[in-house]
Amino acid sequence: MSALPTRHLGALATSAQGLGCMGMSEFYGKGDEAESTATIHAALDAGVTLLDTADMYGPHTNEVLVGKAIRDRRDQVVLATKFGVVRDPDDPTRRGIRGDAEYVRAACEASLRRLGVDHIDLYYQHRVDPEVPIEDTVGAMAELVAAGKVRHLGLSEAGPDTIRRAAAVHPIAALQTEWSLWSRDLEAEIVPTCRSLGIGVVAYSPLGRGFLTGRFTTPDDFPEGDFRGAQPRFNGDNLRRNQAIVTALRELASARGVTAGQLALAWVQSRGEDVVPIPGTKRRTYLAENVAAATLALSAQEIAEIEAAVPEAAGTRYPEAAMKQLGI
Repeated sequence: MSALPTRHLGALATSAQGLGCMGMSEFYGKGDEAESTATIHAALDAGVTLLDTADMYGPHTNEVLVGKAIRDRRDQVVLATKFGVVRDPDDPTRRGIRGDAEYVRAACEASLRRLGVDHIDLYYQHRVDPEVPIEDTVGAMAELVAAGKVRHLGLSEAGPDTIRRAAAVHPIAALQTEWSLWSRDLEAEIVPTCRSLGIGVVAYSPLGRGFLTGRFTTPDDFPEGDFRGAQPRFNGDNLRRNQAIVTALRELASARGVTAGQLALAWVQSRGEDVVPIPGTKRRTYLAENVAAATLALSAQEIAEIEAAVPEAAGTRYPEAAMKQLGI
């Protein structure tokens, strides 16, 4: 097995790059379980240890897929999953958020069964429940650590005050949030808050949901069932304006002899030793391209050139309703 550099999320050691598994089951068009499983195995062979899933992906089926894929290789995996987004069984597009202690315990037990494991290495609250004090939610999560069912705790898309309050209850290993060349808003408050508390950052969508690779130029490029076609950044004038990002990236990447996606990933990797991007893919070809970026070093001059040439994205990360669930 190969090895990637090691980084630390709090006290949790993991590979410098992880693998986001969400798209293997939902959101990015039709999945292929055999290829997805082969992609997970290829990731482990390449030295990727952090695998990221959630109970709401599928819903539930992504945890099952990941669990099957790692059944004979559990000792090679830093397994991360999330709870808190509740989907209506009759209409999965309808979602609520729960962070009460009873739900925390029940969700963990259900994830352990689906994953087929006796413990979860990194257990995140997927979205903060505004109706439940974070102290109650993290208190229940801490009980799971004491019981040996969870090793480390994480939050996803939480605001600075919530992060501080959570860390006062139990050490938080990681905050998961979107971070890429076209999503840099967290750098003002979120990142400094995490670093003051020794919390690592797991960067999801470091390739801008694939847009920064240059593979998508119109909504028609997305396969049937792909949720990106309904996202603000991928439509209308926003999409046309955002093409300038890819154009600039391609020019810089060509000069370096790498792909636009690799340059975008290398930029995220350069944010700090406490940052672990988790690019998502369900194909081995793209996995190999992503992993190669984990050791692509950028000079200070290259970083400055990239940031000067690449503007932040036009349009919000999610539609209005979903944006209201961020930063609580």
